[in-house]
Amino acid sequence: MSFFSDKLQAGRFVITAEIAPPKGTDVEAALATAEQLRIVDAINVTDNQGACMRMSPLALSRLLVEQGYEPILQVTCRDRNRMALQSDLLGASALGIENLLLLTGDHPRFGDHTASRPVFDLDSVQLLKGVIGLQNGIDMAGNRLASAPRFFTGAAAAPAAEPRQLVIRKIEKKINCGANFFQTQAVFHRPQVESFMETVGNYKVPVLLGVLLLKNTRMAQFLNAQIPGVQVPLNLLKRLEGVDDPLQEGVQIAREMVSWARELCQGVHLMTFGREDLIPQILAE
Repeated sequence: MSFFSDKLQAGRFVITAEIAPPKGTDVEAALATAEQLRIVDAINVTDNQGACMRMSPLALSRLLVEQGYEPILQVTCRDRNRMALQSDLLGASALGIENLLLLTGDHPRFGDHTASRPVFDLDSVQLLKGVIGLQNGIDMAGNRLASAPRFFTGAAAAPAAEPRQLVIRKIEKKINCGANFFQTQAVFHRPQVESFMETVGNYKVPVLLGVLLLKNTRMAQFLNAQIPGVQVPLNLLKRLEGVDDPLQEGVQIAREMVSWARELCQGVHLMTFGREDLIPQILAE
């Protein structure tokens, strides 16, 4: 299996970050961003994030493999039916991509192709179950594969979402369907992380805390208004408003979140949105 999975299973604190494929055919900028991420353990490659069309993450993930990086291929259920999803997963395995993050995906109405018809043939839980079948050599129609893929499969979690009971129930379903690790949405309130880990820690599945770089007050307000399950508390909004350099204050907030993760979780997933150059500052202890 992957070095990423080896590190998690060995109990090491792991660090992941993410890049988006280009909106076009030129991959040089994406590869330059990846070069800034040599210090992390694995790189998530997003799949039409925010329902905005970009290059296939499968293509960029393969290019990262060729450059010596370890990608985590994000796969969303929004745009493909179960045939296409399974086809892409078999292709990923053939291209040497072992790490997956399986997501239901944002609805197209939130993106740049609002006339696109959503598919959602499966949700993330059903896709996790389908991956187990593929690894056992059986497709979702019950047909036997000529050879079976091997994956290290992750899923998303939203510690700050409500109702809490429903969040935990969905996590249990994902674990039962083969989730080997979780990457969370950003959580800006330490007690929420503590409460979440008190429950989820009992399942012995590694959790990577989502750490999102707040660049300014406007970004924080957008998250509160538009992103379900993510809430920037009032005290952090005031911190961003009350400084001359809100970006550096955002770095400090992110550092605080990383320190929580080092105490409570098994790793962090960094979301820096074009400021990957600030990751060394965020990780500084």
